[in-house]
Amino acid sequence: MPRTFLPFAVDDISALARSLRAQLAARTDPPGHVDMLNMLARAAGSRNFQQFRARAAGGEETTAGPPGNPAPDPDKAMVERTARHFDGEGRLATWPAKTSLQALALWGLWAQVEPGRSFSEIGFNQRLNALSLIGDPALLRRSLVNLGLMSRTEDCRDYRRIERPPPPEALALIRRLGGH
Repeated sequence: MPRTFLPFAVDDISALARSLRAQLAARTDPPGHVDMLNMLARAAGSRNFQQFRARAAGGEETTAGPPGNPAPDPDKAMVERTARHFDGEGRLATWPAKTSLQALALWGLWAQVEPGRSFSEIGFNQRLNALSLIGDPALLRRSLVNLGLMSRTEDCRDYRRIERPPPPEALALIRRLGGH
């Protein structure tokens, strides 16, 4: 029997990981092949693998979250820990030591970069220096590109913000910083 290839994509890998962890924690034994397919399908927003397969065959969108379920609540403690690295004007004052807080802080900077605008490397350095007090625009530039929040040409002459929906923690941080 020929294998049918089904694309699998999710908008939020963090939500996928939380869903899989919860489903695995509810089990007393390791999942079998079909169980694992069902778990992945549920984490991607389908009721089970059969629905996932039917959606894929019919061309329906399979990356949405579970129907009727709101987005997961943000980790408020993580948002608060990250917010402490910003000053009263919403500028990044210190670079977090933890990678998870660094990524969240970068979302805070991303939200303050004008969408649709093209920056030269020098112009983007100036923008980052206005948004942060850490004095290392190269670190911030590379980190934003590596996280997929900014794009740059191969010759590093053009930087642009990549439009994508922020995860729940990033939305909470952006809202918090927006009050400054």
